[in-house]
Amino acid sequence: MAFFVVVFLSVVGGILAGDHFHSYMVGFSLATVAVGCCYWLSFRHTKYPQLALLLLISGFAVKLGITVFGVMWSMERELITSPFVFALSYLFFSIASTYAYFKYREFWNKRIDAVKARLQAS
Repeated sequence: MAFFVVVFLSVVGGILAGDHFHSYMVGFSLATVAVGCCYWLSFRHTKYPQLALLLLISGFAVKLGITVFGVMWSMERELITSPFVFALSYLFFSIASTYAYFKYREFWNKRIDAVKARLQAS
């Protein structure tokens, strides 16, 4: 159900931002890339739990760096025509992509746990 709500809101937002579609798409692409890189870096499996805080901080720094670089690059090429549409798009897709990445991780963890249980049972 949540998936359909996110898709519906994304489509409605894209339609409402028709005059500033480039700002909408820049917000979408920057948010998904930044959150994806942050997620990939922050939730790495490591043998050393002491590295967890370092990985979280480095994930945040990468997200911030991608966002700053992307905004600077987009402003230089005049892709962001409406900062308000860009900011709303970036906020929405940051939340939506974070939700999607965590659901994806939960899905795979359940599958891995099911396979482990099946292997231990046999």
